[in-house]
Amino acid sequence: MLIPSIDLQGGKVVQLVQGERLAIQEDDLQAVIHRFEGFPKVQLIDLDAAIGSGANEALVCEVCARLPCRVGGGIRSIERAEAALASGAHAVIAGSALFKDGRPDLDFARRLSDAIGSDRLIAAVDSRGGRVVIHGWRTALPLTPLEAVQALEPYCAEFLYTHVDAEGLMRGGDREAIRAIRHATSRRVTAAGGITTRQEIDELDALGVDAVVGMAIYTGTLKL
Repeated sequence: MLIPSIDLQGGKVVQLVQGERLAIQEDDLQAVIHRFEGFPKVQLIDLDAAIGSGANEALVCEVCARLPCRVGGGIRSIERAEAALASGAHAVIAGSALFKDGRPDLDFARRLSDAIGSDRLIAAVDSRGGRVVIHGWRTALPLTPLEAVQALEPYCAEFLYTHVDAEGLMRGGDREAIRAIRHATSRRVTAAGGITTRQEIDELDALGVDAVVGMAIYTGTLKL
């Protein structure tokens, strides 16, 4: 399944290369929403909330009212997760908050799962150079993605695996890394990072993996 992404920063829809360099900015949010109507899932990330530089709460609510969104960015507490769901999100994506002192924070994962239900919790495992990265991909942990997935599996219904090394480059995702994640868990797996072509999406679908795509859609490289 193709899951289009909407990343919000400074009140705009953006696409960043490697999570740092602004490549695309869309000012017409309504046009973006209209473009993705009919998709069964849309990924909505508040980048400002993710790095702690602000929030786009009103826009998140606006998009969630129109599209079936999984919402991430700044989900650091049970209260924030519950607020996202109350705004209309179908599920929340938690990432950095699921790790503490270089390890998976299983206590918080359990409490969050108990509070909102594991069926509405997607655990984000972001990888750069073979290690889990958090805090907007700025902090590397002494932990592999496979170790993180195996530890967090009891508390979520799905994993979002982002291969940061390929993010925004449109050179294709790392299929071997994605395949390893798929084989490491019985939970649903969604992959992101560099996915560009219909062929890639079909190959991932054959593995039982959904594909989040951003840059390739916004540049027109991938036709919807």
